[in-house]
Amino acid sequence: MQESKIPNYIAIEGPIGVGKTSLSRKIAMDFGHELCLEESDENPFLKSFYKDKQNYAFASQLYFVMQRSQQIDMYFSDDLIKRRIVADFMFQKEDLFAKLNLTSDEFKIFKEVKSKFYASHPKPDLLIYLQATPERVLERVNKRARSYEDHVALEYLERLCESYTEFFFDYSETPLLVLDVNDVDFVANNDDYQKVVDCLQREIKGREFVNLTPSFF
Repeated sequence: MQESKIPNYIAIEGPIGVGKTSLSRKIAMDFGHELCLEESDENPFLKSFYKDKQNYAFASQLYFVMQRSQQIDMYFSDDLIKRRIVADFMFQKEDLFAKLNLTSDEFKIFKEVKSKFYASHPKPDLLIYLQATPERVLERVNKRARSYEDHVALEYLERLCESYTEFFFDYSETPLLVLDVNDVDFVANNDDYQKVVDCLQREIKGREFVNLTPSFF
């Protein structure tokens, strides 16, 4: 385990399949952070959602809201100064996905229900946004071969990636590290992972964009 000289609470975001969980696991293992994962496999509505978004988006989002509420109680009820946590999601992602997949009336109800579970959320010391093209994201989704993702379409990923781009365009709540990971493999290539660690071990102020392709290092 490396000596921890990185932020206490790190949240990692980006489209499905971009590498959030793999990177979170490596950081947690190397720096002794607690690992807070989205646990998408536990959502009983997710498989149906990818087959029929119109009828299952609302139920799927409500399940994630309940899961987030439990995670807040489990990981963030104590003083964050005493805990080191890396998560493969940000709490605002529920609104992002809800806006993308719900009707306007469903979104209003979603917001009301969500406020009953948690009205506020902890803010990370550093938010990392993993950015890749929809085509590359689809390749990775297909490669990991999760049965409930068999029906993920490129068109949906294009809309999802666009939603993330719009969200982070004017994001300013916390320090933000944007990493272009289109040709990066944190698991198979330790050099790729070490470049991320190098970023974590220096102070990120405001917004910083880093392209991790070899030509930029």
